[in-house]
Amino acid sequence: MKNLLKFLTFSLLLALVTTSCSSDDDLVIPPVSLGDYANGIIVSAEGGPASISYISNDFSVIENNVYENVNGEAPGVYLQSIGFNNNEAYIVSDNVNVINVVNRYTFENEGVIATGLQTPRYIDFVNGKGYVSNWGDGSDTSDDFIAVIDLATNTVETTIPIGEGPERVLVHDGNVYVSHKGGWGNNNIVSVIDVSTNTVTTITVGDVPDELFINSEGELVVLSEGKAAWTGDETQASITKIDLATNTVSETLTFASGSHPSQMVFDNGNIYYILNNEVFEMSETTTTLPTAAIIDLGSANAYGLAVNNGNVYVTDAKDFASAGDLLIYDLSTEDLINTFEVGVNASKVYFN
Repeated sequence: MKNLLKFLTFSLLLALVTTSCSSDDDLVIPPVSLGDYANGIIVSAEGGPASISYISNDFSVIENNVYENVNGEAPGVYLQSIGFNNNEAYIVSDNVNVINVVNRYTFENEGVIATGLQTPRYIDFVNGKGYVSNWGDGSDTSDDFIAVIDLATNTVETTIPIGEGPERVLVHDGNVYVSHKGGWGNNNIVSVIDVSTNTVTTITVGDVPDELFINSEGELVVLSEGKAAWTGDETQASITKIDLATNTVSETLTFASGSHPSQMVFDNGNIYYILNNEVFEMSETTTTLPTAAIIDLGSANAYGLAVNNGNVYVTDAKDFASAGDLLIYDLSTEDLINTFEVGVNASKVYFN
C-alpha cells in the first residue's frame, strides 16, 4: 500500500511538472506597447500650419496631425526639425522660438522650452544636455549661438557664440559639429565645440554646408551645396571628408559648375543625395561622384530625403501651399511602391 501511495504521489507530481513546463513553453507574452506612434515613420511638415504625420512600418496605418490630435493644438507656426533622445522627441519651431518636448511614442506634451532661444534650427544630445543651433536675428551676422539645454529642467543653461547661420548639429565623441549654411546669407565653415570646455574651433569647407554625418571610417562627411546662381556669385558644390583626429579636410569631391545637390543622407555604407530632382547613390569609399541617378523623381518637388530598411523616402512639397506627399521607393527595384498625403511643406523623415 505504501508503495502504491508513493507511486501515485510521484505520478501526480510528474504530471504537474510536465503540465507546468508545457504551459510555459506554449505561453505567448504579447509585446509591451510603447505607444500608438512606435514602430513607424514620422514626417514633419513645416506648415502652415505645421504638422506631424505617422505611417506604420507596414504602411497599413497613416495619421496626419498627430501632435494636434493628441494635444489639442498645432506644434507651432513653423516646424523646423525634430530631435530624438531616449523616450523624448524635441519639436523645434523656429519662428516662435519654442521647443515642445513630447513622449516620442505617444506624442503627449511633457514640457516646453520657450526662453533663451532665437530662431532655433536643429538639436542633438549628449550627457543630459541638448545643443541647439540658433540664427539669432537673421539680419545680424554676429549674434548666432548654440543654446545648451539642461534636459532635466528644460532650461537653457548657457549659450555659445558661433559663426553666422548655424544649421545641422551632430554630437560625436565629446564634440558638437555644426554646419554653417549661412542663415540669410552664405557661409563656409563647420564649427567644432568641445563639450567639456565649450571652446570653439572652425574648419573651412565648401560654400553653404548643410547635411553632415560620421561615416564607417570615423570621418565627418559634409555636403556643401555651393552658392546658387541667383546670388550673383555662384560657386561649386562639394562633398568633403574631414579627419577628426586633426580636424582637417582629407578629401573633397567637387560637383560640376551649376550643379547644386541637397538632402544628403547616409545608410549602410552608402551616401545618397538629390540633384536635379533625381536621387544619386555612391559608396562612402568611392573617390568619384556618380554619373547616373538611381531614381528619377519626375515632377515631384523634392524637399526631404531619408533611406532606411531598403527603402528611399522622399517628401514632395508640391507648391509649398497644399498638402505634400511622402513618396516611398524600393531601393532594390528603384520603383515607387507607396505614396501618402502628409502635411503642408513636408520636409523631414524620421524613424521611430
